[in-house]
Amino acid sequence: MRRQLHLLIIDPQNDFCDLPADYLPAGGKLAPSLPVPGAHADMLRVTELINRGGAGIDEISITLDSHHRLDIAHPGFWNSANGGDVTPFTQISATDVRAGKYQPRVAATLPRVLHYLDQLEAAGRYQLMVWPVHCEIGSWGHNVHADVRHAYNLWEERTLRSVNKISKGSNPWTEHYSAVQAEVPDPDDELTQSNRPFLDSLARADRIYITGEAGSHCVKATTEHIADYFGPEHMAKLVLVSDCMSPVSGFETQYRQFVADMVTRGARTANAAQVLAELLENAES
Repeated sequence: MRRQLHLLIIDPQNDFCDLPADYLPAGGKLAPSLPVPGAHADMLRVTELINRGGAGIDEISITLDSHHRLDIAHPGFWNSANGGDVTPFTQISATDVRAGKYQPRVAATLPRVLHYLDQLEAAGRYQLMVWPVHCEIGSWGHNVHADVRHAYNLWEERTLRSVNKISKGSNPWTEHYSAVQAEVPDPDDELTQSNRPFLDSLARADRIYITGEAGSHCVKATTEHIADYFGPEHMAKLVLVSDCMSPVSGFETQYRQFVADMVTRGARTANAAQVLAELLENAES
């Protein structure tokens, strides 16, 4: 009996991929701004899953990190105490800001910034991280890895179904790792609140194969929110495809803990070869 199999690809975008030289635009002016070691190889395996196992896939969803250049998690938003730049990979706490160690460049936004940081830290999931400018809307880095896009375009033409594309991150006042909701939802911005249509599309599936970048951040946050929505009775639907995701350098421990937590809650891990076998079997059902 055929099962409903859903392939979820989280943020398969150029800025997150450690692309080799022949994948970069001619002229050498563009390169990934936040490459995750291993991501290019991950995306090639995702490509193979679609190309070879696509007949067994009933739905594909792709999330897209989508930021403005001026964003609370980008360097241009901040000044250091002496008025200098804040470098990428700087963590900023509410205590830091109250002490004057870091300040928003637009001084009038200070109350809003402090309110956000207090809410973020109270949630207990993350502290604000300043990342390199990445996945800027309209940029090359925002685009999907070329091989993945080519594969899903062929799948769309063969199946006459469109890939679901879920944008996240366009509100500059809150971090938005998860495709389900922002870390601190903005009550005035529906796009930061719980994405029920996305969750409902996942709930219809018998199995959801989770892939993408980065395993330590956006994959982690999205999967945790899906797991919370599904509850224990449906956790067995979730399959983390272990060789189709990788962590940001320096966050390997958080990634391993995330995988262990999901398995404890009832999710399963599998590699791409095992998933391909399941897709091929489903195609023949």
